[in-house]
Amino acid sequence: MRKISGLQILIFSTTLTLIVIFAVILDVAIFWYVPLGDFRGVVMTAFGIFLIYVLAIAAYRLMLWRFPLLPGEFPIASRQEFIYHVYILFFLLLFYPVMRSGIVPVPIMRLFYQALGARMGENSYSSGIMFDPSFVRMGKNCIIGQSAQIIPHAIEGERLAMYPIVLGDNVTVGANAIVFADVVIGNNAIIAAGAVVSKGARILDGEAWGGVPAKRLR
Repeated sequence: MRKISGLQILIFSTTLTLIVIFAVILDVAIFWYVPLGDFRGVVMTAFGIFLIYVLAIAAYRLMLWRFPLLPGEFPIASRQEFIYHVYILFFLLLFYPVMRSGIVPVPIMRLFYQALGARMGENSYSSGIMFDPSFVRMGKNCIIGQSAQIIPHAIEGERLAMYPIVLGDNVTVGANAIVFADVVIGNNAIIAAGAVVSKGARILDGEAWGGVPAKRLR
């Protein structure tokens, strides 16, 4: 695993500080003259946290628009590695706690993942965790089961890489399954509960895969 540099931490910390300051200013400006009574502190705190996340997502998306994170291998000390380390700080400190909490309703998590860049077709939902949502594309009527993990990044010793994961239409990923980077799953395919789909796997339309590592069952 590569080390995140002080400069990358400074860039993220400065961005987060500005986000918090702006959120507090907006929060106070919106509720200063609103008569909330004894609930003022609770309402303003909750809305302030909401504003922090809205602004953080906006800053994250702006960063990726200005400095795109491209699929592929990230050489040591490369521009892509630098961008990734700033990118991952957003997730480690802000986004992963929401993803891992398990308390946010699944329909709201759909909106959260879409806000982070996931492309999700009509009636597709995730009850698991989609790491690196901007590298995940799902067709319509897909379901990712409870505690399943979709992991587009590869961190193996000194190796660092990101590859998309693509799900077709009507795909079911069972509970506790893991799908690794660079996997393409065809329409109407099923990944069994607890399966581990290896990097680079190609699952054809209508196939069912299961096991560790996952193999075609039918």
